[in-house]
Amino acid sequence: MAPAFELRASALQCLLETDPVAKAAAVAAMAEAYLGGGWGVDTGAAPRVSAAIPGRPERPALVAPRLVGRRSMVTVEGRAMLIHALAHIEFNAANLALDALWRFPGLPVGYYTDWLRVAKEEAVHFSLLTAHLQVLGYQYGDFPAHDSLWEMVDKTRDDIMARMALVPRTLEARGLDAIPPLRAKLAQAGDLAAAKILDLILEEEVGHVEIGNRWYRYLCGQRGLEPRATYVELAARYQAPVLKGPFNIAARRLAGFTETELTDFV
Repeated sequence: MAPAFELRASALQCLLETDPVAKAAAVAAMAEAYLGGGWGVDTGAAPRVSAAIPGRPERPALVAPRLVGRRSMVTVEGRAMLIHALAHIEFNAANLALDALWRFPGLPVGYYTDWLRVAKEEAVHFSLLTAHLQVLGYQYGDFPAHDSLWEMVDKTRDDIMARMALVPRTLEARGLDAIPPLRAKLAQAGDLAAAKILDLILEEEVGHVEIGNRWYRYLCGQRGLEPRATYVELAARYQAPVLKGPFNIAARRLAGFTETELTDFV
């Protein structure tokens, strides 16, 4: 008997959902149902898109990164602005995982279950951050946000190898470097609850970047390409941001960067 539900089509429906709370709940329900059995993965399907991608609310307003505003840790509002920015990143990260799950056909089933895990964890991160934002007296959408992460997702929509190279192992990997100093600032300001959330995010983001590294190398192998030289070419072609330190070498090592690659970050 054929499975009653198909994972990639369900992921697309989650991606199209515009309400962030409903999206997070739908991702959690999808993951629970898939892991419970009875669902299949049609690796060759091309699910039909019926609305704009990604589904997202009218707020926050999207502006250039320089217009997002400064985030002083001295005030509650400043801390809320930082938590809001992080929540927006995690919202986009959940969307990018769903997009990676539904968009690219012909991969091993393990690819799709890996990105299901990422979508589930990113949705939890978003929920934790928005709940803390409410404790501070604010809501998701109260501050402007920028869309740099999703812009690279959209640029790489036609090439899965470029997607793996430039989103998880480039832009998401920047989070491995950024989270520890942000966590320290929040802790110093006395916001230990936010610091604890960032501890969880860092731990799980290592796994997300590792998934990107692993599938990038798999795709390079499938195409007979040398990973490091290919990455340099892709970064130039898609105008990926130039990475600036300091780098979290220990986290990057755990996330699957080779010792040779790590020399680029020293």
